[in-house]
Amino acid sequence: MPTSFNQAVIDEFRANGGKVGGPFEGGDLLLLTTTGVKSGKQHTAPLGYVRDGDVLLVVGSAAGAPRHPAWYHNLLARPQVQVEIGTESFEAIAVPAEGARRDELFELFVGVDPGYGDYQARTERVLPVVVLERAEHEGAPREVSNLADKLIEVHTWLRGQLRHVSDEVDAHFAARADRQGAGEASVPPGLGLQIRQHCLAFCQTLEFHHTSEDAHLFNAIGGYHPHLREALDRLRAEHRTVARIQGELVALLGDVSSADPLRFRSELDRMSEELTAHLDYEEEALLPVLAEIPWPPVAPDTA
Repeated sequence: MPTSFNQAVIDEFRANGGKVGGPFEGGDLLLLTTTGVKSGKQHTAPLGYVRDGDVLLVVGSAAGAPRHPAWYHNLLARPQVQVEIGTESFEAIAVPAEGARRDELFELFVGVDPGYGDYQARTERVLPVVVLERAEHEGAPREVSNLADKLIEVHTWLRGQLRHVSDEVDAHFAARADRQGAGEASVPPGLGLQIRQHCLAFCQTLEFHHTSEDAHLFNAIGGYHPHLREALDRLRAEHRTVARIQGELVALLGDVSSADPLRFRSELDRMSEELTAHLDYEEEALLPVLAEIPWPPVAPDTA
């Protein structure tokens, strides 16, 4: 089967440290890998980008086609993406900009590459501008050398996303109150998708984390450390409770535009406390054992 144009660009990018020739030569190019909505498979697309402070911007232009590109639909459903620039690769959360913020960022993009203005002129759809936020692990171990460090890294990211969602909810309600005080009935644009994307990223990471623990980690630990089986059984039971809370969290945040702020905050705080308590207990029970297990795993000596 002949290599597609995109795949040829991807191969050249990876073989030459992010440098390519042809129509992309000299331009700022990154590789964006998303997860298919239906297939669950990884899909990589080469995209032009623009920097805006600490974040990267990409535009769902599809060269002015009438429909959004597939990668845009993918990241709406699964916000966690992989970004490659030059020889660097990192995880990011993809957040489409809304309202005036989107227009401002699109003008910034067109100022760097006027061709995107031509793409917008070709289609009636509004070209989405997506902000790629590096998924930082603030407070996590700088060097991960054992499984305890890895668990702390994941938990630190999860706690950070909970705080991020909470901060964005506060900003949403503050902006809504300001508008109502000014006599405007409409809900302020710009935060709805941010809240949704960070909530989805949190829930999807937590689900993957717990699925991996239930399927692999807990069985292995229980076999070598029988005294931990009671704690592991409790954690498995809590995973079912956490899955229910995740569903409630997504439903709650889906109603943020019309919710009563005090009741909403109370529910969000309750869910956050339950989720954080689960993470705290898991660390208390497992970190001493996990600290003895190297990470990444050491290959067995076959000599």
